Amino acid sequence: MDIIWLRDFEALVACKNFSRAAEERNVSQPAFSRRIRALENEIGVRLINRETLPLTLTPAGEVFLSQARIMLRTYEETIERCQTIDAASENVIRFATSQSLYMTHYKNLIAPLASKGGVDTDLNSTSWAADQFVSALQQSYCDVILTYWHPSMDFLGPLEVANFEYLTLSADRLVLVSRARPGGGPEFHFKAGSKEALPLLSYGVVSALRAVQDFLLGQTVTPQKILIVNQNALANSVKAMILEGFGMGWLPLNLCKTELAEGRLAIVDERLATDLEVRVYRDPKNRKGTLDELWKQLQQEQQLRLQRHPNMAAPRLHAG
Repeated sequence: MDIIWLRDFEALVACKNFSRAAEERNVSQPAFSRRIRALENEIGVRLINRETLPLTLTPAGEVFLSQARIMLRTYEETIERCQTIDAASENVIRFATSQSLYMTHYKNLIAPLASKGGVDTDLNSTSWAADQFVSALQQSYCDVILTYWHPSMDFLGPLEVANFEYLTLSADRLVLVSRARPGGGPEFHFKAGSKEALPLLSYGVVSALRAVQDFLLGQTVTPQKILIVNQNALANSVKAMILEGFGMGWLPLNLCKTELAEGRLAIVDERLATDLEVRVYRDPKNRKGTLDELWKQLQQEQQLRLQRHPNMAAPRLHAG
């Protein structure tokens, strides 16, 4: 199968016309039609219903379209990763982290050292799914990942099984918050005996924090039903919707401490909270000199923090 065929198929679906799609792909219509036919012959089924105007997809074509888009995205990501690896300087450390950690702990823990060691942050990573961080580190697409850790998270398991190195740099706390009322206190709160469901702004299944949220929901019996009204992969997006009053939700404390201090947000129930570790992971086989130097600096910073905060070595991890 030729990648060109997949792009042709995608163009035909968008244009719903062979002539316009051929023009879009900068090829003659007979040649374009032959390539679409070759794709169908390769798959072994008819993908296009040519008897309708405008053109429509067959049921098999609908299925193939979604898979073709996945294949094209994977192909493009693979090229991007290969080019990034090939172009990366020996002196540049490729760093990946989530949006919430980039906006909080990265600035405090990594940025002060980054200027000394030539750290290049991949901002595309701020919207990655949780397991993409693991695969990126395993495939040497990045040198270091900064991530939350909690016993309920299983996506980091492959790194621990493969003995990837990590350092616990800091701690955070996942708290249940809602928009604050004018007089103070949370806009949404539990009422014993109430039959009204409380709206929850949830994390999507690709988010690292979804597992922690589900852990808390499973560990605690709430006096009121909870209704998931929205799912989002990014903590900043969850926070934005909480601030607009759409519901309550769990946020890392460092991401919402300003809004809590200003009285714009309020904690719903401190018992529905749990501690998080903030970790950095690396592949021990990666012997890049600048990475070794950054790792030594992070270890030194870790030791200083442990001396100032001895309890950070064994964070309190509980349901509430």
